[in-house]
Amino acid sequence: MELTNEFEVDVPVDQAWAVLTDVERIAPCLPGAQLQEVDGDDFRGIVKVKVGPITAQYKGKATFVEKDDVAHVAVLSADGRDVRGQGNAKATITARLEEAGSGTKVSVHTDLTVTGKVAQFGRGVLADVSANLLDQFVANLETTVLAGKDAPAVEGEPEAVDLMSAAGAPVAKRVVPVVAAAVILLIIWRWLAGRDD
Repeated sequence: MELTNEFEVDVPVDQAWAVLTDVERIAPCLPGAQLQEVDGDDFRGIVKVKVGPITAQYKGKATFVEKDDVAHVAVLSADGRDVRGQGNAKATITARLEEAGSGTKVSVHTDLTVTGKVAQFGRGVLADVSANLLDQFVANLETTVLAGKDAPAVEGEPEAVDLMSAAGAPVAKRVVPVVAAAVILLIIWRWLAGRDD
């Protein structure tokens, strides 16, 4: 699935480029993520997500496959596997930065493939989640790294990002009827099973 997001930061394009391509500095700003190892342009870490009662932890690697300092275009290839073997995620992320007045407009295009339990929510839900998490990331950037401070390092494992709360009301409206139907079916099944005894 393809996801497109945009955001603006109130710093010049060269400054935004320097910050956004410094993965070690910005990793603590990513909700649910922890950078564990850096080897040149290869970055290894974990991302924890939660969907209702389901928590998934993806361990993986991201690599810059293109980084054009003049055109301000970066392409990152990332892949991760659920540590319990219940799915994986693979993404190619292209970020383009351009001047926007005195600030910078950042366009992010993500070609994402997800398998396993998280994939059951589909493109619409993942698009909502993506937009919300990007908003959180930008807010974290603006209050730390872009303000000249270091983002606080994640001690131990990162806290799982709750995809239901990250997506907000649009997801709840789609998921609650499904959960309600499942609960009703479970109650009926238990009632019928009790009558057979």
